[in-house]
Amino acid sequence: MTDPVPPKRVFHPAREEAEVANQPTSSPQTRDPAYRLAFQDMDFLLREDLRPVRFQLELLKPELMLDEADIGSTFVFYGSARIPEPDKADALIDAALTDQQRLIAERLKAKSKYYDEARRLARLVSQVPADAEGKRQFVVCSGGGPSIMEAANRGAEDVGQESVGLNIVLPHEQLPNPYVTPRLSFQFHYFALRKMHFLLRARAVAVFPGGFGTFDESFELLTLIQTGKIKPMPILFFGREFWERVIDFEALAEEGVINQDDLALFSFVETAEEAWAHVCEHYKVGDGLGAIDC
Repeated sequence: MTDPVPPKRVFHPAREEAEVANQPTSSPQTRDPAYRLAFQDMDFLLREDLRPVRFQLELLKPELMLDEADIGSTFVFYGSARIPEPDKADALIDAALTDQQRLIAERLKAKSKYYDEARRLARLVSQVPADAEGKRQFVVCSGGGPSIMEAANRGAEDVGQESVGLNIVLPHEQLPNPYVTPRLSFQFHYFALRKMHFLLRARAVAVFPGGFGTFDESFELLTLIQTGKIKPMPILFFGREFWERVIDFEALAEEGVINQDDLALFSFVETAEEAWAHVCEHYKVGDGLGAIDC
């Protein structure tokens, strides 16, 4: 006689219940929105006072799916959505209608080299092997959009590896770039939750020239490290000339609004290889991921 084996569950799965609930019905009671299952009632889920629940769902969905994909850590890429791919940079100049537009187009063309650097860095980091537990490390993660973000996802695809894209609903249409791995392509309503997912698994961050969005993401990261909310990690600002032109970091320290030591929270780099060398050095002597194969 063998021991009895109890069933794993006694309640019907929610999916089955939902299918039953969706069967056609015809009575005043069942046709009224009040009768819908709460988790199938979009009008209910989108109520103003359900915002805390939507926050939780937007935090939980990517977390579960990234866990299921065995992603242990990410290498995050921040940067402009406007810097062109080098092969397309001249088209911006040709399309300029005024001297001001032409000047801006020429400056964007000068920064197009960073598209290639982002793509090359993504190739490098995507080749780090999984750890002993099968967790993948330094998986490329971008905002999922065009330009620098596209270059990052494209670099991962170049070497046959998956990458993450964290897109956001905006007033103007923004589709994920075609190089994001479909099963790792997420869309967010809340900027706060998107930024949180950028950093939950981040173990290194590359910051390419960019505008308000790049400033927002990178300076929040610096603040979190400065205030001890998260551990230090390699933060790599590509393009010293650009960054020192738009921000006087030394002046912040001279004015006393940051400490001189805060300037060591990040490094300026120019190439993918230089950036990767910083990451290798950090994790050979630091903690977190331990030594990595460089």
